[in-house]
Amino acid sequence: MTYIDIIERTVAAHADNLKSVSDAIWSFAEIRYEETRSAALLADELEKAGFSVTRNAGKIETAFVASYGEGHPVVAILGEFDALTGLSQKDGITHHDPIAAGGNGHGCGHNLLGTGALAAALALKACKDEMKLPGTIRYYGCPAEEGGGGKAYMAREGLFDDVDVAFTWHPWDENLAYNARMLATNQLYFTFRGTSAHAGFEPHLGRSALDAVELTNVGCNYLREHIIQDGRIHYAITDTGGRAPNVVQSNAQVLYKVRAPHMDQVREITERVKDVARGAALMTGTRLEITFDAASADLVPNVTLARMMHREFENLGVASFSNSEKDFAGSIQKTFAPEVQARIAKRGKILSEDLNPFEETPTFLHGSTDVGDVSWLVPTGQVYVATEAYGTPPHTWQMVSQGKSGYAHKGMLQAGKVMAASAVRALTDPALISDAKAEHRERLGSEQYVPLIPADAMPQRLR
Repeated sequence: MTYIDIIERTVAAHADNLKSVSDAIWSFAEIRYEETRSAALLADELEKAGFSVTRNAGKIETAFVASYGEGHPVVAILGEFDALTGLSQKDGITHHDPIAAGGNGHGCGHNLLGTGALAAALALKACKDEMKLPGTIRYYGCPAEEGGGGKAYMAREGLFDDVDVAFTWHPWDENLAYNARMLATNQLYFTFRGTSAHAGFEPHLGRSALDAVELTNVGCNYLREHIIQDGRIHYAITDTGGRAPNVVQSNAQVLYKVRAPHMDQVREITERVKDVARGAALMTGTRLEITFDAASADLVPNVTLARMMHREFENLGVASFSNSEKDFAGSIQKTFAPEVQARIAKRGKILSEDLNPFEETPTFLHGSTDVGDVSWLVPTGQVYVATEAYGTPPHTWQMVSQGKSGYAHKGMLQAGKVMAASAVRALTDPALISDAKAEHRERLGSEQYVPLIPADAMPQRLR
């Protein structure tokens, strides 16, 4: 019996329970650092399977590490389970209909991500037991990927220091071994404190915090022209100071997110954004408080692991879908923006049932992930697996609506199989790990991992 046979058999045996776990996490829809039930459910499942579980890992309430075996190599499986705000949505329908107005939803498929990683851990344990494999399996329960930098805090606490290689995956609209860089990112709150006054009688006595927020935004709009091409500056006004226009607002707040291809570039742009905010405070006579929120490093690709994961994906194949699943996915596609529908029409694809060719040269994606912090410390491989209608934009209600679909479950289970097979290769092939580590050292060169999170920063729930 081959490792593929063991993986297929194990995932099939656990399939119904894995689907239930994923659907439960979908229904919990817990946002960053509030994923109490989601983390507990996954940790409990691993504990029942014979893993030793450390909860509150890295002093983070919703982080955990589950281990099985001992010694090296140490293979990490990364799981996520956080949702997004404002994306509450009923499942299985083709129109926007929130379960709760303003509620949360799994708009990036992390209910599937964490559970697919669980499938990988269970299948890998079966392989280890039956094949007498050496080393240690670790499932990392990683909270707050969506803007919270959970893995960065876990990395700071040394939780990945003895790991040899790490594997993860992400729900997507295609099947591929991921081989790309991603942007580093940094988030800061700018809180302005002014003086309230009657806007009609005595406006000269007021110092408007809201004006300071607006001037910060105007200044950053001008700054955007003068940063590197791949840099990004985003913002959200989190506190306008009130709803009365005849009062000079004494308190207001804006949250800024800076992205760039490298951490040093993020640091440089962030300082310029801070200067803009300081200037706004000077212009308005207000006081400025700058509060760090979260950060993540740029993603360091590892072609050695990506190439191997592609081969394992080829060996296992991709999921196939029923006509009813394709009908639902096609109906979802009709709700997309016209430009997305035009792109879909050129491909003529509803659900991806093929594996993309492997690209030996790393590409670039203008997103961010705290997997980046892990990738600076240890060679990290990823696959992206089709769990949604082709063309589905992430962070949308359409993504949430598909999160409990039959094809989402199929993709999730297939992702678990590919990660498990890849991890078996790592446990049985010392040369693979050696080559992955050599590439990792070469890519970093003389650069050292210096996290963007300050030494004294603590994980923050969303305000």
